[in-house]
Amino acid sequence: MTPEETVDYNIKVAWHAISRMYNTQAAKHDITTSIGFVLLNIDQENGTPATKIAPLLGLETRSLTRILRSMEEKGLIYKQADTQDKRSVRIFLTEEGLRGKEISRQTVRHFNSKVREKIPQSELNVFFKVVAQITGMIEGKTLYDDFKPKPLRSESPA
Repeated sequence: MTPEETVDYNIKVAWHAISRMYNTQAAKHDITTSIGFVLLNIDQENGTPATKIAPLLGLETRSLTRILRSMEEKGLIYKQADTQDKRSVRIFLTEEGLRGKEISRQTVRHFNSKVREKIPQSELNVFFKVVAQITGMIEGKTLYDDFKPKPLRSESPA
């Protein structure tokens, strides 16, 4: 099987192309794709608990911490103690953050609109169904339960 014939290769290539495209657009506004996705996942009125953002984006907590620090330095967000739970911190958008969120929202919508102009909804429905099935298989954590790699052939002595 060549790499081009594998599911994971095709998903990776497509995601890298999308990521590069989004990063090109984001750079025009002094942000990154990661920052754009975080902005999109922060509630404009109530803020969002910092602990809820990483799971929404499939990020490690350490990666999110770096992104949030960068966003705070850029004046996109501010942190505030949660009024209900003083141990928790909520992330809020500044005016600049709201502007970045709107740009990110428009960028994502434009991409999706262009894709939908070229690819019929029936094909997108199949794509969404297949991706959901693959994700379900992976998240079920049983994908490799019956996997037994074949032993490598030992090299014969010279």
